[in-house]
Amino acid sequence: MRPTAAAWRLTAGVVAGICFGLTGVVGSASADPSENYEAPTPLPIVVPTPTDWQPQFPFPFDNYRRYVTDADVNAERDMCQWFNAQYYELKGQIERLNNTIVRNNGNFAADGVTQQVDIVTANIDRALDFLAPRAQALTQSYDHAGDMYFPIYQGDSFYGLWQQLSNVGNGLTARQPTWFTGPSFARAQHWGSKINRSHVCQ
Repeated sequence: MRPTAAAWRLTAGVVAGICFGLTGVVGSASADPSENYEAPTPLPIVVPTPTDWQPQFPFPFDNYRRYVTDADVNAERDMCQWFNAQYYELKGQIERLNNTIVRNNGNFAADGVTQQVDIVTANIDRALDFLAPRAQALTQSYDHAGDMYFPIYQGDSFYGLWQQLSNVGNGLTARQPTWFTGPSFARAQHWGSKINRSHVCQ
């Protein structure tokens, strides 16, 4: 049985639609990613302000409440203000910078790359200047097995985030390849995600 004229017209329409779709996909894939690139900008210094924020004590942290000091509360309150204001913007800047470095085959001296690295590393340094004294002020205790823990909820996450951002900043300053700083950045995102999911800063 030979196909009718109507069937041929239907087939031609389907094929044309598929070709049009493929053209759109190819066009999208071949678009220059730098066209939509958001260049990094300097981030302002975070100045903590008084808030009614209070730490949370979910189990088992309710058992550690007596070990939490005023210094712990003040430090985490301040770090939450920084986290809410700048963490995701800084994370995005690092991600976009890494993509730029990869597109330039790891060449930090490529056109425009050096300036972007300088801006992002300055933002990381500014964040570390803020986080370091506060993360280091958190109480670290030891249980009966000798394992270290932070009595304040999510203290370990803020401490880990500070450590891993330090590694990322050092790697970028030393112009290390992205595969070198990648694991530290992944760990920093892990701690940041943990802070976000805990709602400790809300």
